Amino acid sequence: MPRTKVVIVGAAGETGTSITNGLLERATEFDITALARPSSVDKPENKLLADRGVKVMPAELFGSQEKLVKLLTGVDVVIAALGWMNQLDQIPLVTAAKAAGVRRFVPCGFITVAPPKGVMWLREQKEEVYNHIRKLYLPYTFIDVGFWYQFATPKLASGRIDYAFMNPGANVFVGDGNAPSAITDLRDIGRYVARIILDPRTLNKMVFAYNELLTQEQIFHLLEKLSGESVEKQRASATQIHVQVKAAREAIEKEPLQLSNVMQVSAAEYFLSWGLRGDNTPEYAKYLGYLTSKELYPDFEQIKYVDYLKEVLGGKAKPIYANLKLG
Repeated sequence: MPRTKVVIVGAAGETGTSITNGLLERATEFDITALARPSSVDKPENKLLADRGVKVMPAELFGSQEKLVKLLTGVDVVIAALGWMNQLDQIPLVTAAKAAGVRRFVPCGFITVAPPKGVMWLREQKEEVYNHIRKLYLPYTFIDVGFWYQFATPKLASGRIDYAFMNPGANVFVGDGNAPSAITDLRDIGRYVARIILDPRTLNKMVFAYNELLTQEQIFHLLEKLSGESVEKQRASATQIHVQVKAAREAIEKEPLQLSNVMQVSAAEYFLSWGLRGDNTPEYAKYLGYLTSKELYPDFEQIKYVDYLKEVLGGKAKPIYANLKLG
C-alpha cells in the first residue's frame, strides 16, 4: 500500500514532537513533511527532524496562499499542533487545505473536553477554526486528549521532581478534589494520532483519546504513596475559581495578544472546566458526540500513570517545556 502523506505544522513543539514520534514509529505507513517558518528551518530542532527522515519545508501561513496550496497538493492528512497564542493562524492553512484537496484535516485540538462556548476561552479559539473547517466542507477529525500526566502531577515539597517541569498550578486542589478527569501521557498522543488518521471510522468525527480517569485526590494520594512524602494541597474553593476566571476574562478581553493573559485565563478556566464542572470525562465527551479511544482501540497499550510517576521519582522522566518559564 502507498504511504499516507502527512504534513505537520508545529512538529517541533511538545505536542507536535509526540505526533511526529508516533508517526515515525510506523514509518513504513507514513511520508511525513513538517512545515516551518523560513526563519526556523535551520534551527536545531528542525535539523533533528530532518535527520530522522522528516522532510522540513519552509512555509508562511500568512504568506502567499498559492504557495501554501502548492505545498499541500497531493497531501492526504494535515495536522496542526500550534501554541495557545497561535490557534487562529490555522485559518489560512484550512483554506489552503480545502483548495489543495487535502483528504483529512486534523486541527490543533489536543486539550480537555469542554463545551464549545461559554466555559473556556482556549476552546472558543479552537472552535473558530473548527467552524471554518465545517464552513468549507473540509474533511476533518477533531482530537482531544484530556490533561497530560506531565501537567496533572503536583510538586513535592522536597523539590526532587521539579526537574521534570510539573505544572506550577498542579498543587492547586480544586474544590473537594473528587472530580474525575481524563489524563494522558504526552508520549501516547502521537501513537493515538497515528491510528486515528488511518481509521475510516474517525473521518468527520470527534475523537477523545485518553489513558486514565482519575481525581485529584487519587493523584495526590498515589504520589504520596510512591514518594513517601506529603504533597501540599493549595486549596481553591469554587468561589475563588470563579473570581479568578472573571478577572482573567476581563484581562484577555482588554489585551488578547498578551501571553500572560492567555496563560492566566487558560489556567483558571481549566480549573473551572475539569475541576468544578467535571467536563473532562468520557461520559461528557460521548454526550457531545465524541468517539472514544477505549471503544475504537481496546488493544492500545498505554503508558500507565503509576509507571509515569515511577519514572519521575526515579529521575528518568524527560522534562517538558524546558526552556519556558511559567512560574
